[in-house]
Amino acid sequence: MERDNLPLDRRLRQEILFARERVYRFGQPTPMERLILPGAEPGPEIWVKREDLSPVKCYKWRGACNAMTELTPEQRTCGVVTASAGNHAQGVALAARTLGIHARIYMPRSTPRVKQNAVLHHGGEFVRIVLAGDSYDEAVQSAREDERTSGATYVHAYDNLKVMAGQGTLADEVVLSGHGPFDAAFLQIGGGGMASAVSCWLETYWPGIEIIGVEGVGQASMKAALAAEKPVELHDVDIFCDGTAVRKAGALPFAICQQTFDRVETVTNAEVSAAIRVLWETLRCVSEPSGAMGLAAVLKNRAAMVGKKVLIVITGANIDFLQLGLIAQSEGSGNAVSRALRVRIPERPGAMLALLDSCFEGLNIADFQYGLHRPDEAWPVFSVTSDSVEKLAALPARLDAGGYVWEDMTGAVDVAFRAIPLRGDLLAHPVFLRLDFYERSGALHDFLSRLIRDRASLCYFNYRQSGERIGRALIGLDFQSADARAAFLAELPEHGEGYRSCKPVEHEVMARMTA
Repeated sequence: MERDNLPLDRRLRQEILFARERVYRFGQPTPMERLILPGAEPGPEIWVKREDLSPVKCYKWRGACNAMTELTPEQRTCGVVTASAGNHAQGVALAARTLGIHARIYMPRSTPRVKQNAVLHHGGEFVRIVLAGDSYDEAVQSAREDERTSGATYVHAYDNLKVMAGQGTLADEVVLSGHGPFDAAFLQIGGGGMASAVSCWLETYWPGIEIIGVEGVGQASMKAALAAEKPVELHDVDIFCDGTAVRKAGALPFAICQQTFDRVETVTNAEVSAAIRVLWETLRCVSEPSGAMGLAAVLKNRAAMVGKKVLIVITGANIDFLQLGLIAQSEGSGNAVSRALRVRIPERPGAMLALLDSCFEGLNIADFQYGLHRPDEAWPVFSVTSDSVEKLAALPARLDAGGYVWEDMTGAVDVAFRAIPLRGDLLAHPVFLRLDFYERSGALHDFLSRLIRDRASLCYFNYRQSGERIGRALIGLDFQSADARAAFLAELPEHGEGYRSCKPVEHEVMARMTA
């Protein structure tokens, strides 16, 4: 029987076998590693396939190299063209340089510089990057037009049987690792090339394995396809997990996933951020967002997976350095639970400290935003964390008992973007201080209590916990008279107990803030 006449799943299995003898010209098998989840509560036995340790720091080299090895001499002469958000492009670049094939790679204009530089590093003189459009889909349109006019061969990132088969070799390594069989595998999905091939191969050897596809809440194209029983195009796609931000699932991957998947789960960006932190704290692995999606789903189902052996794949580590800071500060990336509250207090000296003393004792203030904008009342915003869900849950009752009016501001846009109002016309004799204090429980409270209590009104506060041992805040104080302000500044030690440095800021800064 001709191979092309075989059912798709059998053709895919054959192609994975053939890919065995091709892909290892370009890279070596990646390791499996045990991950022990933090925390005392029980969980599954987790094994991690470390594709972030591959030649291009992601699994995409497998499919691109397998497909390009099979090009005819005529196709090699005409070159190849592709579109990619970054990872597939690196695989094509690696194959192009190794095989001596020229490649044009279309990437969205928003592609992180780290991925562009990696493509050039792996491809050298054999690749040319063309930035086109603002999304992967727009880059695909430009690449397809290039294919039509130039005669170059288009190497699809996922909707190609040989590309899928190349990705499937990572599952072959899992089977041969000796760490199986596995009860479940959590596989992230973009276009579906990796998830379809890996699920197909795992089910071949472990027929009872549960296959769970994982997608981002705002990019669940495979879930939509399975519901509609055909690939459908999403109107909007969230690109936080840029490696899986695909508007429409591939036709070939969909046909396989329809057979192999037990279910598809979605994870939020906050859950992915939490998983990235766990990978760092356990394996010292810096994963890109899409690479941590499988673990995010495992964490979400931790209790249900107790006692089971679970496989996840870290699909890549090609993350823009600047994104790491955003992830570290994002909701969900911390170990503690958090909540943002806006509390009304009277606008008078000592009112802020009274609130901290009475209601926030035992809680960690991770973010503090306040600016004077009313003469009679203040509405400071506190983002509070605690290792105890019960302590945090008790905060509203403590505020109610203290007679405070409050609002839940968790997730509010103005809090996230730090829109801190300040009316300069309400200030009498202000001074702004740059404070560097030691990050320990109660240090900030002690500073305010010791040096400021009843001497001035707090008119501005901008502080966000950064994870350093030193906390940094910009504080505004308003005094009733110029003499009181001068006396305070004369007595203020630059260094003191609980803080490393406290310096008045320049008059120009004060003028800009209070204008």
